[in-house]
Amino acid sequence: MLIERTLDNPDISVIIPTFRRPKQLGEAIASVLSQNGVSIEVLVVDDSPEGSAQDIIKNLQDARVRYLRNPKPTSGFPSAVRNLGWPLTRGTFVHFLDDDDLVPEGHYAAVKAAFDQHRNVGVVFGHIEPFGNAPESQMGHERHFFQDAARRASDCRRFGPRLAFTARMMFDRTLLVCGAAVIRRECVQSLGGFDPLIRLGEDVDFFGRAMRQFGAHFMNRVTLKYRIGSPSLMHAPKLSEGEIQQLRDGIRRMLAKYRTERGAAEFYAMKIFSRLILPCLSILKS
Repeated sequence: MLIERTLDNPDISVIIPTFRRPKQLGEAIASVLSQNGVSIEVLVVDDSPEGSAQDIIKNLQDARVRYLRNPKPTSGFPSAVRNLGWPLTRGTFVHFLDDDDLVPEGHYAAVKAAFDQHRNVGVVFGHIEPFGNAPESQMGHERHFFQDAARRASDCRRFGPRLAFTARMMFDRTLLVCGAAVIRRECVQSLGGFDPLIRLGEDVDFFGRAMRQFGAHFMNRVTLKYRIGSPSLMHAPKLSEGEIQQLRDGIRRMLAKYRTERGAAEFYAMKIFSRLILPCLSILKS
């Protein structure tokens, strides 16, 4: 079921998958609609069988917001849900925003300006600011993780828009979460969207491939307010056996694709680059 409203040629299309989080979804949409200086369309893709977000979208009465109810709910398969959404949008740039995260004030105008300035890249991303009601010990851990991710991303810039970013994404700890980046629409089309066979770590695979093929620019500003749950799936002290297996399967598939597409020589060179050269750079700077 698609509630259709029209907006011709917006600057940014925002895809928001959602599953039974109406309050957080409303806050996420509000953070998008409050942006100035750009034209926006929003597509909410509801993955709940009962259509938990439908009333929220109807009550908004905003021509920029559309609603799609997944006819085949996935029980939490982000790749599949996001891939339902992006072909139905028309923006020059695409933002995949989770339903419990927030867009910082002035973000889209800054992103559009960054793309205008860096016309040779397909991805723009930046700092991640965690927030939420998790215990302070957990919040401290999250802040440290994302501060370190920003430091490592900043270091990558001196090697150009592709190789160091890709090496970090593919062979090291991730530099981002999905909502921290915006990508050119033609790049999403070229990649074919997210890998539908990866259930966990799908954003690492997607943006790692995008950075390698199209290049990235790291902005020295907050690009996402990232809600931390307790426990956090990303940094849970103990994952379930099923989650561990899904994560292993995703990493294995991501690396196998990279080796097949780019060849064994680049695969091992990038692996060495990420594990020997880039860490040494960090040590020399400290």
